[in-house]
Amino acid sequence: MKTYLPKPLEIPRKWHVVDAKDAVLGRLAAKVANVLRGKDKPVYTPHVDTGDFVVVINAAQVKLTGKKEDQKTYMSYSGWRGGERYRTVPELRATHPERLIEHAVKGMLPKNRLGRQMFGKLKVYPGADHPHTAQQPQPLAAV
Repeated sequence: MKTYLPKPLEIPRKWHVVDAKDAVLGRLAAKVANVLRGKDKPVYTPHVDTGDFVVVINAAQVKLTGKKEDQKTYMSYSGWRGGERYRTVPELRATHPERLIEHAVKGMLPKNRLGRQMFGKLKVYPGADHPHTAQQPQPLAAV
């Protein structure tokens, strides 16, 4: 019996919408990462992008548990000497709240070309509006 390997053009792509309002960041990111990888499909193959598109709305209202809201920091590096920058969760939430979810999901995807391709199917918006209504996204089960 031969093992079935799905071709990239044979994989049906669906669109899902997730409401991040009052959702815990880590649990939400794990659910979204699994859908992006395609681990919820029977044709999942680790070396093929079998995942779906995910639209996350209300990213500004995601919750963090414990003392992470006050103590967690995000580091970015410009590549220049002395170019390290540390930001806390309230600073990031005030300027770019979608980066909280993007950072968490990106850490759960493979660190290679395939992971970057999967990450490109994630669309995160700080409010309830998104421009993907033409794709008719289906609501993803609550986290």
